[in-house]
Amino acid sequence: MTRRQLTDAQWKFIEPYLPIGRFGPYPERLREQLEGVIWRFRSSAQWREMPSEFGPWATVYGRFRVWRDAGVFSALLEGLIAEAARAGRTDLSLVSVDSTTVRAHHDAA
Repeated sequence: MTRRQLTDAQWKFIEPYLPIGRFGPYPERLREQLEGVIWRFRSSAQWREMPSEFGPWATVYGRFRVWRDAGVFSALLEGLIAEAARAGRTDLSLVSVDSTTVRAHHDAA
């Protein structure tokens, strides 16, 4: 029995962001694979330690790499932010800019 980590409403929102190629993945396994990725990052375990209910660990890891390289997680984050803004659930007081990643003008030094 699979330990569901996503509600049906969450899955309905996320599913359109996951690309399906001509040769796979099988759509009925996408949810388990995504939940395997979530399990891995929540648990901080090694990929090889993943329970078999999510499918073979190498398949889940491979799917994660495809999604990462395709920009799925960035697009999903942007979609979540847009949905929160539409619902009036954004709080910009929590936004911060890390100065180590923002280049200052040369006169600022």
